[in-house]
Amino acid sequence: MPPKPSRPTGTASSSEARHARRKPSAASNKLNLLHVPACPSHLRESYVPSEGSPSPEETMSRRLGHHEAEASSNSQRRFQEPVFESHGIRPMPDHASVHSNGDEVSAENVGPVIDLDLESTLRTRLLSQKDWDQASGCGSEHCNHGTFSPRPDTHRSYGSIGSDVSRDGSGGLYPGGLNDRPSGSVDPAHALLGDTIADRLLGGGAGNKMSTTRFLANRHGIKHQRTMYLAYYIPIFNWIPQYKLSYLRGDLIAALTMASFYIPMSLSLASNLGHVPPINGLYSFVFNPIIYAILGTCPQMVVGPEAAGSLLTGEAVRENIRKGMTGDEDGSRNAEIAGIVTCMAGGFIFGAGLFRLGFLDSVLSRPFLRGFISAIGVVIFVDQLIPEMGLGTLASNIGEVSHGSCLDKIIFLCNNVKAAHGLTCAVSFGSFAIIMASRSIKKKLQPRYPSVAYVPDRFAVVVLSALLTWKFGWDQQGLSVLGEIKASGKLFAVHFPFELSHLKYASDALNTALIIALLGFFESSVAAKSLGPKDCQKDGIRNMPLSANRELIALGTANLAGGLFMALPAFGGYGRSKVNASTGGTTPMSSIFLSIITLICIFFLLPYFYYLPKGVLSAMISVVAYSLVEEAPSDVGFFWRIRGWSELILMLVIFAATVFWDIKRGIAVGIGLSILRLIRHSTRPRIQILGRVPGTTDKFSNAELDPERLEFIEGCLIVKIPEPLTFANTGDLKNRLRRLEDHGTNAAHPALPRVRKEEHNKNIIFDVHGVTSLDGAGAQVLYEIVQSYCLRGVRVFFCRAPSERSQVWRLFVASGIVEMCGGRGNFVSSVEEALRMTELENLTEEFRDERPPDSHEGSR
Repeated sequence: MPPKPSRPTGTASSSEARHARRKPSAASNKLNLLHVPACPSHLRESYVPSEGSPSPEETMSRRLGHHEAEASSNSQRRFQEPVFESHGIRPMPDHASVHSNGDEVSAENVGPVIDLDLESTLRTRLLSQKDWDQASGCGSEHCNHGTFSPRPDTHRSYGSIGSDVSRDGSGGLYPGGLNDRPSGSVDPAHALLGDTIADRLLGGGAGNKMSTTRFLANRHGIKHQRTMYLAYYIPIFNWIPQYKLSYLRGDLIAALTMASFYIPMSLSLASNLGHVPPINGLYSFVFNPIIYAILGTCPQMVVGPEAAGSLLTGEAVRENIRKGMTGDEDGSRNAEIAGIVTCMAGGFIFGAGLFRLGFLDSVLSRPFLRGFISAIGVVIFVDQLIPEMGLGTLASNIGEVSHGSCLDKIIFLCNNVKAAHGLTCAVSFGSFAIIMASRSIKKKLQPRYPSVAYVPDRFAVVVLSALLTWKFGWDQQGLSVLGEIKASGKLFAVHFPFELSHLKYASDALNTALIIALLGFFESSVAAKSLGPKDCQKDGIRNMPLSANRELIALGTANLAGGLFMALPAFGGYGRSKVNASTGGTTPMSSIFLSIITLICIFFLLPYFYYLPKGVLSAMISVVAYSLVEEAPSDVGFFWRIRGWSELILMLVIFAATVFWDIKRGIAVGIGLSILRLIRHSTRPRIQILGRVPGTTDKFSNAELDPERLEFIEGCLIVKIPEPLTFANTGDLKNRLRRLEDHGTNAAHPALPRVRKEEHNKNIIFDVHGVTSLDGAGAQVLYEIVQSYCLRGVRVFFCRAPSERSQVWRLFVASGIVEMCGGRGNFVSSVEEALRMTELENLTEEFRDERPPDSHEGSR
């Protein structure tokens, strides 16, 4: 090693003496070398400066020479030794450096200031303290809460915020709002109604009942709090001020592109699937997009009629036709039935938003949605083959076919394929082939040439087929055309759907509307999440967080308004929204432009749709049906690869029930199976038996994952409960604990006789670190379990219990669990400490048993 640089001659100052370091011992050297960085730097030294003291960077820059060291001696005296206490860290009054050990060292023994400091840094010393994570509610030095667990407050620590220092800019909960109500609400009014109504409308939120929202807004000087809530719940007040003229071109082009695709498709959805006049499909693109642009939270999502919702609406209409309440040609009555279905679906969605049921978008699983949507695609594809082959009139004469299942229609097509109309087949299948070919070409070219997405291929097919039909008179040769499009009565006439004369249709519409509401919300949720917030992009609307509850309100309001005009149900579509985003749509203004374009079509362009072949519209819907099915093979392959047999079975059952039985029954079966799987998953307790990792004293792991590698503790059963205990998952907790006692695992069948020796169950240690919540039913079951152990003479210990301020601990105390176990002494901070207590209890019992009788008498 190179020789140490000689120290400049001179008398050592008192400041230098305070910075002297004691020569560490060999043991401490070995320990401290663990904390020495590979590239030593004084920037790694931590300080606890008082007010006015310099930062470590400033201090190091002053240490470059002897004169700088002397000049900084006065400021260095302000450094203080931290003392760890229960409430945090406070400085010692002797003004010693944090790296000083408190001993005075002579100047001769002081090394050069550039020497490495082998004393542990402040962070290392902080982590070495017991109960350093006590603020998290754990109290264990081995807690695995993570990097961002709360730390004890420090006294003006460098880079931290002390408890007596202003916390402006760091946020946080209102000091008086710590309780067990949802989101830290300070009283039942805020918990039930939310901060918006309780604070702003009811005038609450003062004094001890101030909400955290109002507390932070007042503290940080946020003005116009009413406007803040208004912009959140009516997002148009948020994005309109952010709108720029540079967005106008992209939004307008995206709206024109979508109109060319989806206006003809809405006509087809209404006439072919919804069994209502075609203009009612256009109404869905007039009202729903503009209302969603005002209330919706996803700027690029476009709302409109979907194939599944239109098909289900048509099912309700055909059910009333089958009962004789209306006829195929009674467009006005069929439109009223569709309006009832749409209004009911909107009412369900709106009510779910008011009661904050947005979490329901996670109830139905991906296999359920994939199985049902794929089945819907097959049903629609088969249903559209009838008009594409010109067999619509023949099928309408056979009531069992037009109102039958998908299997009935397949049988009908196979039996009557020879009766198909040649010209209709040529136009329909030719249009389908052209659209599919252009779709594939655009997919391949779009990565290299993004502008290819602007090519309106479907609009071109629609216009070209209408021109050819008019030019060559194909309508006179048996090709079915759309004909004159007119409203039943005046344009945009309002029909209240819940009149007394309409109640006879409500019973059939109720179930259908509920299914449409569920499917529509789930599809909209998937589309919104796929598009996501755009805060990370340079262009676009910012500060519009997605909210499932506000999405419910927006979609519900849009369908309630559409139902008044007898429009089809309309929700957010994934494909439509992706087209909007890929063709330049950036803001909700593209949806407003789409509504305006549709309105212009209704007033001025309806006569030009006369020669539009119905087979072409059916071909466009067949393309949509194909897109619903094409993602199924990848999902099936994924679950097959991971051996997700339960998911595959669920998908297959829903698919088969929908295709071969009925749409409503298929979705009923799917919802029932999904709820059963959810209940089974939530009611199953996930308790584990723990074993010790060999060679350690404080590391424990699940013994059922690797039983050969772990050590079992003699006389102890260590049980980890890694989840909250509620009424749902405590019903079978006793039986599973009994299996652990008898077999040492939950994998063994209960018919197996006891194989685990009873003496290994003398001490039961519950690791309750995962019990973050507990309800009354769970506390009662846990009390009965502890009571049964105590009656059998088994010692019970709890480790890593929540904080005494938590609701879990209050229930532990109130239920009598703490007292029954033997008091708070049986609640320790780690499994290791609980094991030491069991050894102490065993030694105490052995001492009492071995003590001679006369010693007892002598003691008396």
